[in-house]
Amino acid sequence: MAKNSIQFQKGLSLTNFLAQYGDEEKCYQALFTFRWPRGFVCPRCGHAGHCQIASRKVLQCNYCHTQTSLTAGTIFASTKLPLTVWFLAIYLVTQAKVGIYSLHLGRTLGVSANTALRIKHKLQQAMKERDDTQPLKELVVIDSNFRFKISR
Repeated sequence: MAKNSIQFQKGLSLTNFLAQYGDEEKCYQALFTFRWPRGFVCPRCGHAGHCQIASRKVLQCNYCHTQTSLTAGTIFASTKLPLTVWFLAIYLVTQAKVGIYSLHLGRTLGVSANTALRIKHKLQQAMKERDDTQPLKELVVIDSNFRFKISR
């Protein structure tokens, strides 16, 4: 019997995850790169020059002086949790093959069950919105015995 290529795709081990995103600075830099892959762009005027105001952890445009947070407009906005907790939650939710209970997520992250449930719902909503932008095409394999074709 042939191996299922989806089931055996290479993942990211917890050790490698912690090496990449193990502290707040690494998470901050990763989020900065995800948000602005070509460098900072002011959301108001589009200017690229900026400075960082360390006391408030905001970025300020050198041209129009608009201040913006790295997390503004993301699922991390208005949170008091460190980015390390959010990144670990993303890892745990996306690596669980059959899902993860919010109680277990809370215990693993060191947060309350209600906080873990909110985190999980935000992550699931973000994943749903991303999936909605990419409709299914061609052959869709549900499991090895059930296939159907989407005709558009």
